[in-house]
Amino acid sequence: MNCGVLVHIMDKTKFARNATSPRQGAQAIRRALAVLRILAAGREAGVPLAEVVQATGLTRPTVHRIVHVLIEEGIVERNERSGHFAIGNQVPELALARPRPSRLLIAANPSLQRASAEIGDTLFLTVRTGNDTLCVDRRIGIYPIQVLSIEIGARRPLGVSSAGVAILAAMPAQDARKIVAANEKRFEAYKTDMATVLGEITAARRLGYGMRETGLIQGTKSISTWIKTPDGQPAAAMTVSAVRTRLGPRREQEVAEILLRETRVIEQAIGG
Repeated sequence: MNCGVLVHIMDKTKFARNATSPRQGAQAIRRALAVLRILAAGREAGVPLAEVVQATGLTRPTVHRIVHVLIEEGIVERNERSGHFAIGNQVPELALARPRPSRLLIAANPSLQRASAEIGDTLFLTVRTGNDTLCVDRRIGIYPIQVLSIEIGARRPLGVSSAGVAILAAMPAQDARKIVAANEKRFEAYKTDMATVLGEITAARRLGYGMRETGLIQGTKSISTWIKTPDGQPAAAMTVSAVRTRLGPRREQEVAEILLRETRVIEQAIGG
């Protein structure tokens, strides 16, 4: 036997194994983060394991393994009564390391105040986080009937709300389609589908803002304008949600113009 050849083969095998190890580690981290994002959408009520499997596209054993490691680390908790999994106490504790509001939140505050006073209906500020949207601010207007469709901290897949549609519409078409395809399995829970979302994105590009004739709550309507960072990437959206009778064609245009004005102000503030 040629020992030199054997050593060479063994060295190559070891190198290949070491080369794939970082890739496998990165994949494991991405999978864990995908699971966490789904659990975050469930808020305190949590999410059943089957729903996490469906939303992530991972196998049940993989999700089960990830969830139980996260439970051991205090990042995820299991509700003993419902069996659902939710974000654990360690997560808000880690978030305390960054107590200062983001530059976007600081820049958006005056615009949210102005728009809320002028429009009178509920306003939301939503940011993009991965393939999701996250509500980070909400202002209640003076009109007697307010649409409180989501709370601060609510997470949704990009594409199921007018805010998500607006953010996707501000992206290159290829990038938006890739995100919509990635979220397709999650759309069913929100009674929509890929074709509908792509149609809404096309309409938003034509209008210059996102609009949903039926909001997340029946009998409501939502209008959203996108907010871009200095590098031209859509990072957030400002949304007005109201009962449908409040947003007829004429007022829809008036509200859209107010939102467009204020989003330009925010973009200038974060770009300065």
